[in-house]
Amino acid sequence: MEMKSIEEVRAIFAEDRFATENGAVIDEIGDHYAKCSLLLQARHRNAMGAVMGGVSFTLADFAFAVASNWQSTGTVSLSSNITFLGVAKGKKLIAEAVCVKNGRTTSYYQIDVRDELGTLVASVTATGYCTAGRKQTNHRHEDAAPSGNA
Repeated sequence: MEMKSIEEVRAIFAEDRFATENGAVIDEIGDHYAKCSLLLQARHRNAMGAVMGGVSFTLADFAFAVASNWQSTGTVSLSSNITFLGVAKGKKLIAEAVCVKNGRTTSYYQIDVRDELGTLVASVTATGYCTAGRKQTNHRHEDAAPSGNA
């Protein structure tokens, strides 16, 4: 497998527009690993002045996407769970996605979101499903032909 440079990976994931247009950037990549960050701005804060939970989740989801797809694309999230653990005190959020288990069709990632001061803001777990190399099936009812098998 040909290794991609971080510049190539950044170019690929520039198309992940929701995350990137909200400030997410790729800082590091490694084997089933990614570190991504986001500089906090006024638009990332809620009415109480705290960082919106969706910002932490978006950054964690982006880090998961990069970690699970930069080497070989085709992994999508089956489920994600976020636990909010602290209040960001710094000016930057950093998400590190680490692969805990990478099976034949599913994977499991741990993503911690911290501020640059080290405050653990949120912890996310994500289960991924690898679609690569699988026959894509159209599940729309009107396009489905009866197979005779129940």
